[in-house]
Amino acid sequence: MTDFRYRFRPRYYEIDRQGVLFNMWYLGYVDTAMGDFYADRGTDYEAMLAAGYDCQVVHVELDYAAGLTDERDTELVLRAGAIGTKSFTIDFVFVTDLDADEPTEAVAGRIVYAVIAADGSGSIPIPDALREVLQS
Repeated sequence: MTDFRYRFRPRYYEIDRQGVLFNMWYLGYVDTAMGDFYADRGTDYEAMLAAGYDCQVVHVELDYAAGLTDERDTELVLRAGAIGTKSFTIDFVFVTDLDADEPTEAVAGRIVYAVIAADGSGSIPIPDALREVLQS
C-alpha cells in the first residue's frame, strides 16, 4: 500500500487564539484528503454511492506533537491500515517544515470506517472494488 499525500496551507481563519490550527479542522482536512485519496485510486464518492455503499466514521484517534500554522505548508500523509471484513483503518500524519532536513510530524492519528449500505440498512462487507482501492 502506497502513501497518499495531500498538500495544503492552513487558512488564516482556521487558526485559534493559541496561534495554531484549531483542533476540529484536522478532521476536516482528513475528510477532504479522503475524497482525493479515493479519486486518486480510481473511484470517487459518487461512484461508491452508485455502487450501493458508503463509509462511516466509527472511531478517531489524534495525537498532537506540534501545532500547524498558516505560515507553513503542510502535507497530510494517508495510508490504509488494517482492512477487515466490514471496516478499515486509515492511518495519517500531518507533516510540516517540509523543507527541513527532518520535517516535523505534527499530528498523527487514525480513523476507523465502517462500510454501510447506501440505503441506510446497516453495515455490509467491504466491496471488492473498495478493497482494491485500499490495497493499491
